[in-house]
Amino acid sequence: MPSRANAADEAWERYARELGQNIQRERARVGYSQDRVAYESNLSRYTYQKLEKGESRPGSPANPTVKTLLAVAQVLDVQITDLLPPSTPDLTIR
Repeated sequence: MPSRANAADEAWERYARELGQNIQRERARVGYSQDRVAYESNLSRYTYQKLEKGESRPGSPANPTVKTLLAVAQVLDVQITDLLPPSTPDLTIR
């Protein structure tokens, strides 16, 4: 059985992956390439690609800043809340 801290980490990993999937879905909806969204959001292509995968680096879940999410949302012409998964993980578990 995973510890409570591991459970919180796993919940965050799932959340980060779903966030990436939401961003990818919205990008496909507007017909933009990853390069275009990255450029217009002032992100490197690598950083943007990792964001869509839900990673910051291999084995580490994404943890984008609000500024990054807001920039991506503006480029995709959606509200930032449209990118966020509907259920949030409990990050207060110790």
